[in-house]
Parts: sequence; C-alpha cells; structure tokens
Amino acid sequence: MFIQTEATPNPATLKFIPGRAVLDGGTMEFTNRDAAARSPLAERLFGVPGVTSVFYGSDFVTVTKADGDWQHLKPAILGAIMEHYMSGAPLLADGSAGSDEAADEEDEFFNEADAETVATIKDLIETRVRPAVANDGGDITFRGFKDGIVYLNMKGACAGCPSSTATLQHGIQNLLKHFVPDVVEVRPM
Repeated sequence: MFIQTEATPNPATLKFIPGRAVLDGGTMEFTNRDAAARSPLAERLFGVPGVTSVFYGSDFVTVTKADGDWQHLKPAILGAIMEHYMSGAPLLADGSAGSDEAADEEDEFFNEADAETVATIKDLIETRVRPAVANDGGDITFRGFKDGIVYLNMKGACAGCPSSTATLQHGIQNLLKHFVPDVVEVRPM
C-alpha cells in the first residue's frame, strides 16, 4: 500500500491520500480523542503524540498537529493509516459509512423568508467552493444566514489555517456577493 502525502495551505495540517475511498460521501471531522472513539482509524491517529484533529474526505485524511516536526510525526501517522487499512477494520466502529452532513444541516439557521437566497448560497458553496477546498484537505459548510451575513464552518485543513481569512473575505465573500446581492459579509463560525 502506497500512501501519498500533500502539503496544505495550513502548515499544521498534512493531507494523506491512501489510494482508496475513505468516505462514500460527505466529510467527517474529529477534533478530540473522545470524538475519535467512533472511528478506529481516528483513534489510532489520536494515539500519535501531537495529533489534535483528524478529518476525512472522500479519498483523503488530513491530520492536524499541535506541535512537533512533520519529519518525526509523519512516519507514525503513515503507519497508523496503513495498519488500519491492512487490518480490514471499518472506518466507523458501528460499521456505518456516515458523514457529518446530517448533523451540520440540523444546526443551520436562517429566516424562512430567505430560503431561496440560502438555496443559491448553498449551491454556490457546493459547486464552486467545496471542490476547491477539498483539494487543500479541508471543507467549508454552510451554517447560517442572518442580516446579510453568511456563516460558514471551516473543517480539516481550513480550520485554523493562516490563509483562511483571506480565502473567506477575498474568495468566498466576493463570489457570493457577485451572485447573491443580499450577501454583505462572510464569517467563520
């Protein structure tokens, strides 16, 4: 098994590509050891000292570190990913292939009168933003819309990335303002 690694715009996050599907659809994020208990792979990765976050995309895993040098952490992370896939264990302890998308949608907030605007915003995020962000090892999902402000959740490599503010304000905000005149600002949650 050959696992490729790619740098991300976030120096604290590295993208690992195992050469096989990770999630059937959507994304999943584990921001602590307790949350990782539902995934044998995430549990293994949190067993590597210094790992603070694990994120699954369709065909990649991003790992975020608190400190330490990637030169020292990378072999242990590669080993954990390889051990997981060679063991044949399921990605999730309950055997499901779930993602965080249902939970994300439950927490959305917006005025019902803005439903059409929100549908346009979500479509733009889904078709133009998420594919580009996935290439960088992260994800951005819609959280809410209120008073012209779009609230987004940043995951994986995007969470805590030094360039995320520029991405939000210059990239995503400009895109949404161009297509949706009601949008005045984009903020992370």
